[in-house]
Amino acid sequence: MESTEQIYGRQGFGQTFSLEAPFGLLIVDFVNGFANPNVLGGGNISQAIARTVSVLVHARALRWPIAYSRVVFSDDEADRNVFGLKIPSIVALKEASFDSAIVDALKPDVGELVVRKTVPSAFFMTPLAPWFTQRGIKTLVVAGCVTSGCVRASVVDAMSFGFKPLVLRDCVGDRALGPHEANLFDMQQKYALVMDSDELLSLPEMRRGKA
Repeated sequence: MESTEQIYGRQGFGQTFSLEAPFGLLIVDFVNGFANPNVLGGGNISQAIARTVSVLVHARALRWPIAYSRVVFSDDEADRNVFGLKIPSIVALKEASFDSAIVDALKPDVGELVVRKTVPSAFFMTPLAPWFTQRGIKTLVVAGCVTSGCVRASVVDAMSFGFKPLVLRDCVGDRALGPHEANLFDMQQKYALVMDSDELLSLPEMRRGKA
């Protein structure tokens, strides 16, 4: 019997593509609620946040356009949707709530975009795609959580908008490792390149600051 890898390989999945400057960085939903195992987090999300810190420092040094997403529902919950029906606790993430705030370790700087959303994708009904397009972005580096949900949805939309998604394996996290690994595999096969942050940061164009 063929292995999963053999089936995908035989059918031509999992091809690579070249990384193309300019680069941008998207940090999906690294907010306090997803960093807390007692709220919406767990698994390897805390480790992914820690690994993303050095990537953010590097991206700022290279002056990449950097964007973040937050889940933010209205105070009166008038915008509760199917996402909120499936995950009732997520509707508690509101503009002023601590759990909806981006973690201090990755606090946005001046000139970095923060988009608010009530669905998984950071691109759906937000200014994210035109913002990156106006800055000429070709390759979009993606960190965030959760791998099987908002990260995957954002990666699929990034690809659909014509960006080349690069998912950093150690900078994305999920509350459960099974869905995390399955979705990394699927994104690598269909939508994105997947690599560790150390591998990205060791590339010659990163070291020379010409990304």
